Amino acid sequence: MAAAGAAFERAALASGQMNQPITFIVNPAHTAAIIQVPLAGTGEDTTSDHALATLRDKVIPATLGAVPGVRVAVAGETATTVDFNALMKQRTVWVFAFVLLLAFVLLLISFRSIVIPVTAVILNLLSVGAAYGVVVALFQWGWGQSLLGFTSTHSIASWLPLFLFVVLFGLSMDYHVFILSRIRESYDGTRDTGQAVAHGIKISAGVITAAAVVMVFVFLSFVTLSMVEFKEMAVGLAVAVLLDATIVRACVLPATMKLLGPRNWYLPRWLEWLPQISHSTPPPPPARQPPRQPAPSGRP
Repeated sequence: MAAAGAAFERAALASGQMNQPITFIVNPAHTAAIIQVPLAGTGEDTTSDHALATLRDKVIPATLGAVPGVRVAVAGETATTVDFNALMKQRTVWVFAFVLLLAFVLLLISFRSIVIPVTAVILNLLSVGAAYGVVVALFQWGWGQSLLGFTSTHSIASWLPLFLFVVLFGLSMDYHVFILSRIRESYDGTRDTGQAVAHGIKISAGVITAAAVVMVFVFLSFVTLSMVEFKEMAVGLAVAVLLDATIVRACVLPATMKLLGPRNWYLPRWLEWLPQISHSTPPPPPARQPPRQPAPSGRP
């Protein structure tokens, strides 16, 4: 094992991407060891990532990995960051697809329409995309450094895009279903899409505006924290909720439904088997009348 360790040190230094001091910490039973290897670069740049790849793919297999029965694991801040980013990149597509498909199916069943879920997905993605754009401009391009009190690293936290998508899509869908339920309720009674849209927006605007104001101020409170990642999260959530409640739900959604008209409620014949879900409140049962007392006969 000592020979393999010496060979590892020589190979690591010969690569030109690892530096001294390389230290070995061996347990008393000589069954495990911790090897500390300084990598080239800052630990967060492409130079460090390339050095980590060389360590894993070339140095370790040629030295320690060639010893029978030896298992090697690479840890540390650089390795953790690289592995986390790789996993996020691999799973992000599946999360996006699952959330979008689930939202589409639920809206399809709830409103018995193909058009409604398609427009809902597109409008919700507009809110998320707007949040991405603002976060990139402020934190990656550094436009908000002086305003928000931070120094830009010209990058975004790797977990943030997926986090923003999941949270914002859920919030946007909550607004969307609330408005659509009121619109569908009015449409079932009038069969006039334009009138139903106007009525649905009118009776839901106050609730949505109040909820949006509360959430925007709650999210913006995180901007006061010192960690840049929390600032990114706060700005992304606040901007998306604000734009979603004021522009997307109040302007884009009613305009889109008004233009589509009766096509909003289109459902192919091969989907007629979907269950009927009522969006209106059933009328209260009629009040029970007390039994009528017989009139007096007039006899003593």
